[in-house]
Amino acid sequence: MAFCTNCGTEVAGGFCPNCGTPVAGMANPGPGAGAGAAASAAPAQALGTNLASALCYLLGFITGIIFLVLSPYNQNKIIRFHAFQSIFLNVGVFAFYVLWGMFTFVTHGLAFLFYPLFGLFFFVLWLYMMFTAYNGKMVKLPLVGELAEKQA
Repeated sequence: MAFCTNCGTEVAGGFCPNCGTPVAGMANPGPGAGAGAAASAAPAQALGTNLASALCYLLGFITGIIFLVLSPYNQNKIIRFHAFQSIFLNVGVFAFYVLWGMFTFVTHGLAFLFYPLFGLFFFVLWLYMMFTAYNGKMVKLPLVGELAEKQA
């Protein structure tokens, strides 16, 4: 069984599921390999992949853009996916609220009653995305997940 030279996690595919380091050219150091085991394999990250992925959703498209710009994080495919998905999700939520506001105006305010339900739904979705990203799961949302995967 191969182990990541960057973090020591067991690797079964092309990338380490924990830190995103490519498998190509990995040695077999065994479990417990430290972060300094292969400094040249991947750039050093102050935040782990899971924490950085979760933080991509924290302030919406702002933190998504920040993680796409910061040097060690913009090279990690997992973090890039979550950053793009956060950006696309928040742009979509903004567009939804604008369109719903226009619909509310046209219907003379009756649709305004659903604003709290939509707000609760998007809040729970935001918490869910942060939680799953922190736990290392890559949840692809409909529409925006496909776009994010293509960009990452």
